[in-house]
Amino acid sequence: MKNKLTVEIYGQQYHLTGKASPGHMRQVAGHVDEKMRQIADNNPRLDATKLAVLSAVNIADDYLKLKQEYDEIMHLIEDEQP
Repeated sequence: MKNKLTVEIYGQQYHLTGKASPGHMRQVAGHVDEKMRQIADNNPRLDATKLAVLSAVNIADDYLKLKQEYDEIMHLIEDEQP
């Protein structure tokens, strides 16, 4: 079952469709909107396309750091098991 939802990100409406819950999709859209606004506050001359790309780079960086931490924790757990 797919959920459909309209969200606003940086002043634009987007129609999302996915298997995730509407609450989760709203949370994801809110995170992207927040990241774009943070970058725009520090770089007011950037256009929306550049803001979107820089936001994607920042979010990907956050994700990869968390994934590395998760992988390291999982490796430690596996090493402790007999």
